[in-house]
Amino acid sequence: MKFIFDSDTWQEIYGGIRKNKTRTVITIIGVLWGIFLLVTLLGASRGLENNFKNIFGDFATNSVFVWSQRTELPFKGFQKGRRLRLTTNDVEILKREYKEIKFIAPRSQSNSAITRGFKTGNFNISGDLPVLDKVQKKDLVYGRFLNENDIKLKAKVCVIELEIYEQLFDKNEDPVGEMVNIGNISYKVIGVYKNGNISFDGSAAYIPFTTFQQVFNRANRISWMMITANEGVDILQMEKDLLLTLKNIHKVDPEDKKAFGSANLAVEIGKVTGFLTGMQFLTWFVGIATLIAGVFAIGNILLITVKERTKEIGIRRAIGATPIEIRRQVVLESVFLTTVAGMLGIIFGGFVLFLLDYFLGSGPDPTLVNPTVNIPIILFAFLILIVLGTLIGLIPAYMATLVKPIDALRDE
Repeated sequence: MKFIFDSDTWQEIYGGIRKNKTRTVITIIGVLWGIFLLVTLLGASRGLENNFKNIFGDFATNSVFVWSQRTELPFKGFQKGRRLRLTTNDVEILKREYKEIKFIAPRSQSNSAITRGFKTGNFNISGDLPVLDKVQKKDLVYGRFLNENDIKLKAKVCVIELEIYEQLFDKNEDPVGEMVNIGNISYKVIGVYKNGNISFDGSAAYIPFTTFQQVFNRANRISWMMITANEGVDILQMEKDLLLTLKNIHKVDPEDKKAFGSANLAVEIGKVTGFLTGMQFLTWFVGIATLIAGVFAIGNILLITVKERTKEIGIRRAIGATPIEIRRQVVLESVFLTTVAGMLGIIFGGFVLFLLDYFLGSGPDPTLVNPTVNIPIILFAFLILIVLGTLIGLIPAYMATLVKPIDALRDE
């Protein structure tokens, strides 16, 4: 290891680099670009993944949404085009039949004016159970969400979205306990929530499910339901089974594909996850391929350097330098160049990720959230770079040891 700390060794490396400044800089840029691409693309990919998790963070991802439509096929005396209605009885049957269900949230929705004093606006009104907060977590700004007592008492209470609050209340006014009119009925505000990046309800006011059914005369009919499965359950198969059960309850042809609509959140998430996985694979492929190309460029420049220094190498051999000393000199130069290029590439890549986070990672609708690369991944990529630099340096190093002193001294 002494040769690594030998000043003569580094003087010779510096001299070789100084003689071929342009070629050396171009070569370093090639390697630098490879690890820069790897760091930047991996960081951007992580930023997209974090943003995706942020968007769907409020939802139980293994969920299915089911609603009723019109039949497409006639069945058992019923004509096609029959309008179906989901009911609370359907909910109870599904709860009883499927132990795989973790949560099931029947929902009823309408549209109505919400008024406070002289201020008014038209918004979605949603009748819900407290379980909705477990399927789709609410980000509360004031107060609380609906509870079981509200359901039992058919209470005239509501939880409003932040936009509704801003339209009906003064800035910084505490709305909890205040009254608003929904339709012609007064409701006490018990909470204010803020929508996440994705909302199926828009700016809505939530009132107890039992209250909604009574006020809007819905009896046992519901608009749709959100169903969340236990961990490990095949949500795709469960979706098929649920629809088949509902078709059986409502006397619908099992082959009718229009009678009930459904959306599987896990499928949509899987599409994005697959895209992110493919992007990460492509990033590694492009980054490693660019790194290898850059390292080969270092090997080529060292081969040229060895050719240009044939006479110098011959003199060193003539005065007693062993083949292993010549070999170590060339390999060390290769490792030095790859190390410098790698460090610069990591620094520039980190700087670009900082800029991406600053410009695209802030604000209400960020594109990339915390675009970073784990340190172990950077160290692994850097290790690959050093290994490749060492291996590629062995080729010109071997060529240097083939130089015979007598032939080198004759070389012009």
